[in-house]
Amino acid sequence: MKKLDYERPIINKVNAGMPDKFGMSTRVPVISHIEEVAIADIMEQFGSPLYVISEPCIRKTYRQAQKAFASRYPRVQFAWSYKTNYLNAVCKVFHSEGAWAEVVSGFEYTKAIENGISGDQIIFNGPEKSKEDLERAIQDGAMIHLDSLDEFYFLGELAQKLNKKANVAIRINLDAGIYPRWDRFGFNLENGEAWHAMNRIMLHEHMELLGLHTHMGTYITAVKAYAIAAEKLADLSTRLFRKFNSHVKYIDLGGGFASKNTLKGAYLPGTDTCPSFDDYAEAITSALLASELPPENLPLLILESGRALVDDAGFLLGSVLANKRLVDGRRATVIDIGVNMLFTSFWYEHDVLPTRQKSEQTENTTIYGPLCMNIDVIREAVQFPLLQRGDTVVIPRIGAYNMTQWMQFIKLRPPVLLIDEDRKIHLIRKKETYEQFNAMENIPEHLKSQ
Repeated sequence: MKKLDYERPIINKVNAGMPDKFGMSTRVPVISHIEEVAIADIMEQFGSPLYVISEPCIRKTYRQAQKAFASRYPRVQFAWSYKTNYLNAVCKVFHSEGAWAEVVSGFEYTKAIENGISGDQIIFNGPEKSKEDLERAIQDGAMIHLDSLDEFYFLGELAQKLNKKANVAIRINLDAGIYPRWDRFGFNLENGEAWHAMNRIMLHEHMELLGLHTHMGTYITAVKAYAIAAEKLADLSTRLFRKFNSHVKYIDLGGGFASKNTLKGAYLPGTDTCPSFDDYAEAITSALLASELPPENLPLLILESGRALVDDAGFLLGSVLANKRLVDGRRATVIDIGVNMLFTSFWYEHDVLPTRQKSEQTENTTIYGPLCMNIDVIREAVQFPLLQRGDTVVIPRIGAYNMTQWMQFIKLRPPVLLIDEDRKIHLIRKKETYEQFNAMENIPEHLKSQ
C-alpha cells in the first residue's frame, strides 16, 4: 500500500462574535432591505448581479449639502458632476433638486442638454473640447472653463468667427497643502500663470471672464485645504477688481469631498474620518466671508461635488459562486461581481455584506470576482462568514464612478434599478445583450467566409 503524501496541517482562527484585541466587533452586519424593499425579492425578479440606486438617499444627501452651505453663505449653487454618474435618471434627480450640470466632454454636454439643462446652467470643464463642442457652448452661453493657453487662443478664434462673446472662467491649480498636487489641469497661481491668463481674457473683445475655478483633487478630507483655496481665489478676485474694476460673477471650488468609503491603507474606517458637509461648508464660507470680497458683490459659490452626493445611494447585489482554500490556508470566496463592475475596489476597502444572517463565525477571507485575471480582487482580507454557492451579498456605497468607469470585459454589463420615494422599482438601464454588443462590429468581406 502506497504511503500517502504528507500535507502540512493548517490552523485558521475562527471568530465567533467575540471582540478583537481593539475591542471592535467581529460580527458582520447584514443588509436585507434597500429602502424597505427586500433584496431577496429584487434579485428574484432581476437576477444577479445588478445595481440598485436609492432616489430617497440621493435627495436626502443633496438637501443636507445644500442646507450646510446655504445656511452659511447667501449665494450657493451645486452643479452635478456628470462623470461621477451620468445615468439620465440619476442626473434628473439632481436637476429636479436644483443642481446645474458640470460636464467634461461633448458627450456629457449633450446628455445635460437632453436632460433639460439650458446652456447657461452648464459648466464645461476638461482639457479636451472639440471645435464643435466649443462652438455649441459659445452659442448656448455655457460657462467654458479654460484649461490652457492653447485653448484660450482656439476659443478666441471661434468666438470671433461667430461674432459672439464666450462666457469663460479659468481653471487654477494652487498650493493648498494637498499632496500630490494636481498641477496638470489649468493655470498655476503661484508662478503667475493664472494672472497672466486672466489679463489676456480681460483684454479679449470676444471673451467675458465670469469666474475662477479650482479643483484640487479627489477624496480630500483636509477641510483646511478648501479654506486656503477659497481665500486664494477671493484674493485673486479682489486683485482683478483693483486693476480692471470688474467683479467675477462666481467662484467655483470644484468637488473632491470625501464619501464614507474607506481608502485602502487607512487605519480607521471612512465612516469615522469623513468630514461632514457642515465641516466643508464652515471652512469654505468662513474663508470667503472673511476675505476682502465686498459684501454687496459676493460672487456665487459653485460646488461640483459628485462622490459625496451619490456614493451612499448606490448598491451592488451579487451571489456567491464558490469557496476554496488558498495555499497559505486562507479561505477564498468567489462572487459574481468583478472589478469590471466595481472599479472603485482598486482604491476602496468596500464592505461586502451578506443579505441574511448565516453564522456568527467569521474567518479571514479573500473575496474574488469571477474574471479570469489575477487582479480581480474585491477584498484582499476581510472577516467574513462562510456563505454557500447561491447565497447573496450586497456591496453598499458604490454610487460614484462605478456606472461610468465600468468595463465590458468578459461579461456583459448588468441592469441598473432605481427605487423611488414610493418604494417602487424602476429599470433605468437595461442589461446589455449580446446583440447590442455585437452590433458595433463590422467584419471585412474577405473574413466573412472564414
